Amino acid sequence: MISDERISTFINSLDQGNEPFLDELERKSLADDVPIIRKDTQSFIRFLLRQNHPKNILEVGCAVGFSALLMATYSDLDTKITTIEKFEKRIPVAHENFDKYDVNKKITLLEGDAADILAGLSGQYDFIFMDAAKGQYINFLPDCKRLLVKGGLLLSDNVLQDGDVMESRFAVTRRNRTIHERMREYLFAIKHDPELESVILNVGDGMAMSLKL
Repeated sequence: MISDERISTFINSLDQGNEPFLDELERKSLADDVPIIRKDTQSFIRFLLRQNHPKNILEVGCAVGFSALLMATYSDLDTKITTIEKFEKRIPVAHENFDKYDVNKKITLLEGDAADILAGLSGQYDFIFMDAAKGQYINFLPDCKRLLVKGGLLLSDNVLQDGDVMESRFAVTRRNRTIHERMREYLFAIKHDPELESVILNVGDGMAMSLKL
């Protein structure tokens, strides 16, 4: 997080929290070192869902299903969510969580590589949440644009990489330089794409919100 941690802590302290099962799932996931969207990111997504009432949501990067369940809980009753995950260790946990907590059966989990699955999808989505491998965002973008309806939102998480994205490539560790380069390329692409109107926000670890024109 680039901004003062004291400010973030204060803002998050005001949050009313989620449904108890989500708070418990968050605690368990963090204890198991599973990455979970941050508190202010959760709040921002809840706000967007209640503002825009999306009916057909696509999530790229499911992990153990926390964010999909968050969206299922705070979206309309008739909303459908398609989520993608390829990490074999996490897929059974996600299925277990969906069986237990997705009481309205909103969520469909697609197993496999996101690039292959996105290329094969033909549906139209009014809300896409990108939270997969950061170095692949730029490769996922063409299909995400194709699948997004006009007026739909593409929300991309972790785009500031704890501030690394603003540094020179020589200021980041060698093993992170490819991800750093690709994320900068992605941010430039969405800010200069004539089909998108994008804003980059210092929420969580950075979020980019793109409206398809």
